[in-house]
Amino acid sequence: MGAIVASDTENELFRVHRDALGRYTYFLLTAAGAGIGLTVNQTREAVLAWSQIPLAAAVLSWGLSFFCGVRYLDYLNAATYDNMELLNIQAGRHPLAGTHPEKIQIGVDFIKGKIEEQGSKASIFARWQFGLLMTGAVFYVLWHILEMYLRTLATART
Repeated sequence: MGAIVASDTENELFRVHRDALGRYTYFLLTAAGAGIGLTVNQTREAVLAWSQIPLAAAVLSWGLSFFCGVRYLDYLNAATYDNMELLNIQAGRHPLAGTHPEKIQIGVDFIKGKIEEQGSKASIFARWQFGLLMTGAVFYVLWHILEMYLRTLATART
């Protein structure tokens, strides 16, 4: 079984796509971290109150978004490593399979299954990362509106 060799253009497109995914993921990680940092800064001297429940939900969402982003990168890196192993197996360079056709086929099938599973899990974590980031933003805005409303009520009473 011969190795499948990608053209230079295909390799470049893969590299550009992977780099863009990485930048996007790191942007979302940064946004989640910034949201948590902003919240900590804004509440540094605050006392606990029921009105901060939406803010706590925002921080929890951003923390989970960060976690999902890190897990996404873990699965993406694992899939990339396994893709390299797949190329080694297909080329007959893997120490366990060597150039034995049946061992190569077993290795290829196994690694392809792992890559598919990792891709599926990575996709789930990527969707959750974005969704939780947006959920945190909604909770933050709700908290801000609630705080404005409570200040308006307090002003109206005086």
